[in-house]
Amino acid sequence: MKAMIFAAGLGTRLKPWTDHHPKALAPVNGKSLLQRNIGYLQQHGIYDVIINVHHFASQIIDAVDGNSGWGSHITISDETDAVLETGGGLKKAAWYFSDEKNFAVMNADILTDMDLTGMIAAHERSGSMATLAVTERETSRYFLFDERNTLCGWENVKTGEQKIARPAEPLRRKAFSGMHIISSSLLPLLVQEGKFSMVDVYLSLAANHTISAYDHTGSHLIDVGKPESLAKAEAFFL
Repeated sequence: MKAMIFAAGLGTRLKPWTDHHPKALAPVNGKSLLQRNIGYLQQHGIYDVIINVHHFASQIIDAVDGNSGWGSHITISDETDAVLETGGGLKKAAWYFSDEKNFAVMNADILTDMDLTGMIAAHERSGSMATLAVTERETSRYFLFDERNTLCGWENVKTGEQKIARPAEPLRRKAFSGMHIISSSLLPLLVQEGKFSMVDVYLSLAANHTISAYDHTGSHLIDVGKPESLAKAEAFFL
């Protein structure tokens, strides 16, 4: 299996580090987030990875080249002209997965010990177009799933905004972990252009395609988006 790591973001929440560096190279106990996530994918048998870059792109490229990809085969998807967000970034890199049945996608700024192998197996058993890693945790924005863990909508609990793609009752809130397993059959359905989010893609497809949840509540998950979360990450990821 191949994977994509989203590493093009501006990382504004992680200032002052991101005033001079890309978020993906923020260090946790001497290893960058990017190195740790490449190592995490290796633990689950994934050694072919494409990484999108924009903010301080040359630093990421130099780190990959200088460390021989930390043992993986790394391809760069260059977004230096314009950051495309998650959906646009995947669409630009879609060629990389042309021979794959399924592939993994993850954000560079998360650290987890979730059983990715188990998630892949669950995705393959379900036949879903995509499987999203989720947990039972408090956040401001949630995906909404029915009792069969099928995606039905999205909600921002701070603003009250709700988007329903597949009506169902009851709906269960699940917090997205930034990990996806995606069938290559989704790629031709990326009809949006330019800069767009995978959240919008999933909501546009959920009415007619099965997008499933993989609940990994209980495993460690840290969104390393703020300086204080770096210290928290260092307590769990040595």
